[in-house]
Amino acid sequence: MPSTLTDLFRYPIVQAPMAGGASCPQLAAAVSDAGGLGFLAAGYKTADGMYEEIKHLRGLTGAPFGVNVFMPQTRHADRAAVELFRSQLAGEADWYDTALGDPDRGWDDGHEAKLAILLDDPVPAVSFTFGCPPRSVFDRFRRAGTFTMVTVTTPEEARTAQAAGADAVCAQGVEAGGHQGTHKDEPSADGAGIGLMSLVVQVRDAVDLPVLAAGGLMRGHQVAAVLALGADAAQLGTAFLVTPESGADELHKHAMTDPLFARTELTRAFSGRPARGLVNRFMREHGPYAPQAYPEVHHLTSPLRRAAARAGDPQGMALWAGQGHGMARALPAGQLVGVLAAETDAARAAMSLGNAS
Repeated sequence: MPSTLTDLFRYPIVQAPMAGGASCPQLAAAVSDAGGLGFLAAGYKTADGMYEEIKHLRGLTGAPFGVNVFMPQTRHADRAAVELFRSQLAGEADWYDTALGDPDRGWDDGHEAKLAILLDDPVPAVSFTFGCPPRSVFDRFRRAGTFTMVTVTTPEEARTAQAAGADAVCAQGVEAGGHQGTHKDEPSADGAGIGLMSLVVQVRDAVDLPVLAAGGLMRGHQVAAVLALGADAAQLGTAFLVTPESGADELHKHAMTDPLFARTELTRAFSGRPARGLVNRFMREHGPYAPQAYPEVHHLTSPLRRAAARAGDPQGMALWAGQGHGMARALPAGQLVGVLAAETDAARAAMSLGNAS
């Protein structure tokens, strides 16, 4: 099992865990085999479903990989606000001829069962999103030989992760696609996230842990930039979402570079928690009214999103994407790792040459 971050990869390129299907075993294996670090996303899966994916991945590669786990959520939603939003979604249910989901389906995402499996049959790396486990959890993973990471969006969250015993932090800038990994969901802070370049420097100053940088990274010279700022590796999600190995819906992949979807925004429309996606009809119509209610809103809208995908309608889907989505390259995942590594090396060499002169 790895003892340091660099034991996990040959190149400082990490494939972000993207819950919802994109981060499948085929993608993680291709990235890890090419010298990066592939990740599975346990979020929204049952504990057994996570275990089956781990077994599948182990059958595809002997290289290190990671598994991302969501932290349980506190029940804080305003029930009346959730019911009001449900009524606002009634037209969507009629349009897609499907029932809305049960908002009370669950809050903990099978967290304890997933931890039990990961401790009983350890994997090389485990990361946590939406919060930070207590020291006892990190101690158990350390004894199991698993390298641990925590997604952070502020220097304060990074200090919390270090104090709890995490081995590394993933500094997620506001540019990142998908959910913001904030430890607390504060509506007053919507849209006030820290940009990646500033965040890396602030986190680097705040903790003595390896730092992964995530948020809008699509090219090797961007990877070189965050490494120059003090990051130890770069984590990319949107860049790998469009690869052939990705499990993302083909409509989602196509939308990344479709001129019809020109920009991204942070929204609560699909899940009740801030997440960055391509602006589409659903986001425009329902984003302004979506309550702070995760995972209740996620459960409510899940059937709608699946029905929209079946109908071939990207306007009703959650098209998670980082700010660099227009630079996506539909290369095989292993080839993309190689291209990114070569671009990174070239950019770092150019920086060194420039400094020398």
